[in-house]
Amino acid sequence: MNSSGGLQRTIGLPQAVALYIGAVLGSGILIVPGLAAEIAGPASLLAWGLMALLIFPLAWSMGLLSAQFPNAGGVSHFVTLAYGRRAGTLTGWFFLMSVPIGAPVAALTGAGYMTAALGWGEQAKIAIAAGMLVLALLVNYVGMKIAGQLQLIVVLAILAVLILAIAGAQPHIQAGNLTPFLPHGWVSVGQAAAILFWCFIGWEAVSHLSEEFQEPKKAAIQGVTAAALIVGVLYFLTAFAVVGTGSYRGAASDASLVWVILRLLGPAGAWISGITGIFICTATIIAYAGASSRLAYALAREGEAPRWMGGLSARFGTPTGGLGFLAITAAAVLTLYGSGAVSLAELIQFPNATFILTYLGGCAAGMKLLRGSRWGKRVSTLSFACTLTVFPFVGWAMLYPIVIVLVYWLVSRVRAAKASRSRSASQAS
Repeated sequence: MNSSGGLQRTIGLPQAVALYIGAVLGSGILIVPGLAAEIAGPASLLAWGLMALLIFPLAWSMGLLSAQFPNAGGVSHFVTLAYGRRAGTLTGWFFLMSVPIGAPVAALTGAGYMTAALGWGEQAKIAIAAGMLVLALLVNYVGMKIAGQLQLIVVLAILAVLILAIAGAQPHIQAGNLTPFLPHGWVSVGQAAAILFWCFIGWEAVSHLSEEFQEPKKAAIQGVTAAALIVGVLYFLTAFAVVGTGSYRGAASDASLVWVILRLLGPAGAWISGITGIFICTATIIAYAGASSRLAYALAREGEAPRWMGGLSARFGTPTGGLGFLAITAAAVLTLYGSGAVSLAELIQFPNATFILTYLGGCAAGMKLLRGSRWGKRVSTLSFACTLTVFPFVGWAMLYPIVIVLVYWLVSRVRAAKASRSRSASQAS
């Protein structure tokens, strides 16, 4: 425990870099390079280059806020400081209700790569996904020091496989695969960039772990900068390997990188690609499980969530209440999927709007809180503008945050009524 009896400061710079990479480098790297190339052809590399540059303001806005205001509430805390408690609490609940859906989706995606590569069935996919979720929760239960160390190992393994795939693809890259460079016009480059945006968010998740940074300013700013550089370069080189080998053409656009690995390693590539998919998605789940459980703890600490969600492990000092909440809700979502009541495509859409609103709240907070920083307000404003351009495309998924707002309003009214009755009773006595 730290001196205040709260969360422990156990996350050093290497672990912070690994957590940032794990949060951002999700399953998109396995499927998005091919999908973007299918939309814009070789010109999709221009979109990747543009987003690799825009990744820095997106990352720095969250890093600067985490460095100056380290708190388990993360974005919720930043919004509270900038715009008041209600806005901050609502932003917190947007994020908190996103992860119970997003984590099972990531687990099912990673498990899907393994089962598809090896020809296993749907039940095996659900079992593997459940195992991934349990592992992520257990890792977070024993503490962020161990979680950060494990995340570092997982990220290094992911980087090794991706670098191997990129290097192995070089002999198969042909100039003919880069022409015609712009087969679908300049508009297609913009369409590809919109899809790529989803590959470059995740920085807000680690802000919830900033209270556990050993040196918040060093871990947040240097960590996010190093992670942004690694992720940007890795994404671009992966996309170049996919485009240069032409592996996205035909029916392989949504599994283009897997195809590259299979061609490089032969039959063993099936296992390698499947395990890589599991590793990538597990790394993301670990980061987001840590973030959401810390946020639950922070909201309960402020009286904005049920008291039991603020429970801490006596042995490890970890937020058992938040992890319990995530375990219950994720199990419910996985059961719902297993029953056939909802598809993976439908599940993916639910948290879209809430994730974007969370990010918009954080960027808006940065525009106000980082006025004293030379670059803080600029990068926050740029990040806000980039995120805002994507929001109109969420469609019906906007209904999910509307429901969250309505529930929050009803709970607030009930609590206010109870407080009023309590005051009246005390005055009468």
